[in-house]
Amino acid sequence: MDNLEINTALQISRSREDVFEAIVEPEKMSNYFISESTGRMETGKKLKWRFPEFKAWFDIEVLETSKPESIRYIWEGAEGKDLTVEIKIEEISENKSLVSITEGKMKNDDAGIKWLGQNTAGWANFLACLKAYLEYDINLRKGGFDFMKEQA
Repeated sequence: MDNLEINTALQISRSREDVFEAIVEPEKMSNYFISESTGRMETGKKLKWRFPEFKAWFDIEVLETSKPESIRYIWEGAEGKDLTVEIKIEEISENKSLVSITEGKMKNDDAGIKWLGQNTAGWANFLACLKAYLEYDINLRKGGFDFMKEQA
């Protein structure tokens, strides 16, 4: 295997439209993932995200949004490496959606294996937090990564 790619998915008991809006709308996303964004995820926009545990801003280039099916963007998914993230939202039934995430690709070497472990865990956390927020109005991320906060 020359390249590594992350593929993960989780079913969420909400409509595709609700899931899509929770991902592209910064006010909603701040309830489970980021702390701040410079705007809504829309095709062609360049945004900056901040996470609760980091002072730095992260650049996001939105390649495409197709409501309510998919979101595709580029970010620095590994140190010094811009990677493409694709989120697909498939309707299972009226109020059940399958959210699938793909990120990659990285070489199958030490840096790639490190990225695969870290970001696979990160995307699993993203999906669990999204599910908790949409189904139960709970912010699972709050306080969960305080141990990572940068020292002032």
